[in-house]
Amino acid sequence: MQSFRTEIENPVVEKDIIDLEKKIHQFYKGEIDAERFRSLRLARGVYGQRQLGVQMIRIKLPFGKMTSEQLHRISDVSDEYSRGRLHITTRQDIQIHHVSLDRTPELWAELEKDAITLREACGNTVRNVTASETAGIDPNEPFDVSPYAQALFEFFLRNPICQEMGRKVKISFSGTDADTAISFIHDVGFIAKIKDGVHGFKVLLAGGIGSQPRHADVLYEFLEGDKIIPVTEAILRVFDRHGERAKRAKARMKFLVKQIGVDGFRTLVDEEQKALSEQLVLIDTTAYDVPVVANTMAVPSVEIKDKELFNLWKNSNVSAQKQAGLYAIGIKVHLGDFYTKNARVLADLIKKYAGNELRLSIRQNILLRHVPEASLPFFYVELSKLGYTAIGFNSIFDITSCPGTDTCNLGIASSTGISTELERVLESEYPQFVQNRDITIKISGCMNSCGQHSIANIGFQGMSIKSGKLVAPALQVLLGGGILGDGNGRFAAKVIKIPSKRGPDALRFVLNDFEKNQQTKESFLDYYDRKQEAYFYEMLKPLADTTNLQPSDFVDWGTEEAYKVAVGVGECAGVVIDLVATILFENEEKIAHAKEALELKQYADAIYYAYATIVNTAKALLISEQEKTNTQASIITQFDRLFTSKISLPTSFSDFVYQIRTNEPSQEFASKYVKDAVEFYKMATEYRAKIVQDDQ
Repeated sequence: MQSFRTEIENPVVEKDIIDLEKKIHQFYKGEIDAERFRSLRLARGVYGQRQLGVQMIRIKLPFGKMTSEQLHRISDVSDEYSRGRLHITTRQDIQIHHVSLDRTPELWAELEKDAITLREACGNTVRNVTASETAGIDPNEPFDVSPYAQALFEFFLRNPICQEMGRKVKISFSGTDADTAISFIHDVGFIAKIKDGVHGFKVLLAGGIGSQPRHADVLYEFLEGDKIIPVTEAILRVFDRHGERAKRAKARMKFLVKQIGVDGFRTLVDEEQKALSEQLVLIDTTAYDVPVVANTMAVPSVEIKDKELFNLWKNSNVSAQKQAGLYAIGIKVHLGDFYTKNARVLADLIKKYAGNELRLSIRQNILLRHVPEASLPFFYVELSKLGYTAIGFNSIFDITSCPGTDTCNLGIASSTGISTELERVLESEYPQFVQNRDITIKISGCMNSCGQHSIANIGFQGMSIKSGKLVAPALQVLLGGGILGDGNGRFAAKVIKIPSKRGPDALRFVLNDFEKNQQTKESFLDYYDRKQEAYFYEMLKPLADTTNLQPSDFVDWGTEEAYKVAVGVGECAGVVIDLVATILFENEEKIAHAKEALELKQYADAIYYAYATIVNTAKALLISEQEKTNTQASIITQFDRLFTSKISLPTSFSDFVYQIRTNEPSQEFASKYVKDAVEFYKMATEYRAKIVQDDQ
């Protein structure tokens, strides 16, 4: 590995990238164990792939917004460091695959030249902040949520509160009551509202999908816009302190709120108010309040050869913006995968002939914005050359799918393969459904629901199924999920498990029955509710028979090899380490961060680094006594019980730690609290050294 110059003007970003390079060196030299290094690189968007020796890089794009310059930059990076393929995720990120670990700092430095970050795209952090892709152009929106999503993203990027949480936190902003950003499945979801002329939000808390989906609770029916950042900060502080840390499967916010209740959680949020860095954070919306100015460059004249198909495309994929005379063009991206050659053409099109902006959607698509009406024929011709005029944008033909066994360590069965086959079935056998936006199909390769199968009208989850001594790829068929609006939704019922190769027949059975039995203008969900789950189980039951499987049933979609379950076991430590010593050593870095924040007059950050130092120091000593350290709150209680007589403090340990809740983040308190943390760390390490010496 050779070092490189980042040429990044922002010293904070440059330090971050150089630090990653140093840590990679230390990892290769065995100075950092694999588990610690895993946590560090995940927080920098570097994720292990199913294939050994290469990484997936997740590029964090707040609410999926990109300019021409950024798309060109990402394309250049993908060509140089990967294979030229870009994958759109259901969180409006872009992923590139098959990247060498050695080259990730250099890759990151290249992206930052156009203000694109990897920071906290993975790991136990605040993940990418998502939003309705139509935010800012939707005729039905009360106001544009984009500046609010941007401000929240910027506030929590590198914020000490969310660097070592027990699990990830996902946040969304919906522009209208249609709730297209799906607030009810998020840890924190915001829906735009106006009350008495004030811009604000309905706030949803502790939703989630995965193996145990949970509908979010309403935390506030209305919260003023200048309070969303302080309230989110308080939410994260509460989650950081009380959230589960030992049992990963129970570490999401939904489990904490389920345990203490939304009222109990709200009380804890209220108690944090005094310690917050700001009581109100005014969101600067000026950059988004100016009128949209589309590029007025004249487009070349074109001839539309098939006007009927052109009109069908307009009806299916084009929508009028709230800005008079401007339109948005939806591009249906199969599996969310597109390639750099086409990406560069798109980048040039929006730069020359539109508003130099596109947004990635939660359904893994692309939305071009600010296209003048007169330019639509030209865009149609140019997009046709790229294969980007397939009709059915946001319709049943537009299937959402995670990468599954293609690249993901946790994939059980192929989600991309079955998605391709289902789209083929729809296009060839059900053309009458092409404009149907009532029915959604979503597919995940495992229970984690990255393809959001658990909220689909028709969902499929990758599984395996036994037939004698053999194992075949399988699909759990789910029905009846959906978005109801204004923060309400429903989770799909797990109807039946079938061999994967029978997935197309399952879709045929359901759609044929729907066409046959649908009442006048009846929605799919109303049809499902009228028929009930048992009806669909009996309908699909013949497909679940495993006594008559054929050899082809033991080969998954998209491959010719015999199926075998090969679920990754995670990225575990490869060596045995002294966990107590490691935690204590890491606190030296936290103390350094605290002192640096003090010098920069970032008092709230300094205080939180000091708090983390104190709690993690206590955790290390508790681990040495084989005590449980599931949550920070329990660490504080346990330490009081076990170490009061062993380490002398001026007050109880609880009072010592919880100074953070009873003092405003002033210079005086920050200086004192950092000094307290340093002294406590010194006492703890001396105590630990004496114990180790006595044991020898």
